[in-house]
Amino acid sequence: MWNLPSFFSFGKSVAASNSLSPPAESKSPGREQEALSAEDAQEELLVVSPYTSRPHLLDLTALNQSQTFLAKALTLLSPVTHAYATVPYIEAFNWHTVFSCLAAAVKSQGLEWKRQSFYIVVFRSQIPPSTDRSHLAELDKQAHAEAMESGGLLKYWFGTPDADGRNLATCVWRRREDATPGSSGKGHKAAMRATISMYSEWHIERFKLVIRDNVAGWDIVPWID
Repeated sequence: MWNLPSFFSFGKSVAASNSLSPPAESKSPGREQEALSAEDAQEELLVVSPYTSRPHLLDLTALNQSQTFLAKALTLLSPVTHAYATVPYIEAFNWHTVFSCLAAAVKSQGLEWKRQSFYIVVFRSQIPPSTDRSHLAELDKQAHAEAMESGGLLKYWFGTPDADGRNLATCVWRRREDATPGSSGKGHKAAMRATISMYSEWHIERFKLVIRDNVAGWDIVPWID
């Protein structure tokens, strides 16, 4: 039987951090992991990225119940292969675990889940291995804070460049319309300028995540405008 993580117990406090540690391959040298203060550990806040200070937390009060369930299930997202930067996106992560957990939580809590879709952005890149990435890390952190303030970002994950400097980052948005203002801040624009000047290769992939009625099935398909 599938055991639900404790943060799906809606009658209890949901801490602003979860008990899952990022997989080893998702940690970058020198990545800052900021500790939460006691006042941040409130049930309406959720850690949804490698950044754990208050500006980076997801405000669950801004979401409907289905979106909240999905955001919590996505805290389980982790790569299933060290080649996540190069394999097809759907093969890179433990999607079956995420949606098995979501389906179990929906059933356990008696939520009526209607078919709905979400917006995924994938950033694939290659950077010379000798590059000093410390500046990029700060730009990424600023861009993420801006996206969280804008709203609608349910999950952000990024890995560590492999031996050839290839990496992957991904965002799961509540809807396509949230991504536009979420990526228009000064931090995001500065990060994109750095990308153009420092990366030897990069490209964007976009997908639609479709979750069927009662989470009976799911699909990740190319996004078509």
